[in-house]
Amino acid sequence: MSDDERIPLDLLDPAAVRKRARTVAIGALLVAAAFGGLLGLLAGRTAGLVTAAVFALPLLLLAWSEARRRVWLSGHVLTVRAFGARSVDLHTADQLDLLVTDMRGSRTVGLFVRGGGKAINLALAIYAGTGGREQGVLALRKLADVLAGRGDAPGLVFSELLVAQLRAEARGLAAADRPLYQLGSLAPSGRLAQKLNPDAISRFVSTLD
Repeated sequence: MSDDERIPLDLLDPAAVRKRARTVAIGALLVAAAFGGLLGLLAGRTAGLVTAAVFALPLLLLAWSEARRRVWLSGHVLTVRAFGARSVDLHTADQLDLLVTDMRGSRTVGLFVRGGGKAINLALAIYAGTGGREQGVLALRKLADVLAGRGDAPGLVFSELLVAQLRAEARGLAAADRPLYQLGSLAPSGRLAQKLNPDAISRFVSTLD
């Protein structure tokens, strides 16, 4: 495999992403129509139309961005594209964190990286109940190699975490017994997004086989 080969890192397939984006867009239009219609009755048609636009446009842009979003790794450079593209070199990134987001009963465990004034949150796994969806073997293996290549403690910790995730998958362990699920469960509920303490992650990884 060439070091510059592009490794797709989209956790959800494009069809599922487009379906979710359509759902967001339809919801945006319904909410905008409801608020716009209400204000239109009270303050006139123009006020209603302006209100509908104010509510609809940000959500429609979000849906469009979600439908266009693609993530990939080329060599040791992580790139995400939506309206434009931004990239972070994982070998020289200033910040590596594990970010857990909790929305509508689903938890997403992501690798948050920042470097060169840019930031990317790469979803590693999404869990709901005792199941979920995780990055594939090739993606995790490549990420683990790239992070180990940093040669520093944070890179090695995250590399070992991903290798442990691969071992758990190879053993056929249930999602609840895999490292990413267990780390995601450590985050308190009721918060939209939170970064796990780096020392807690290091201690957790040190206990893995």
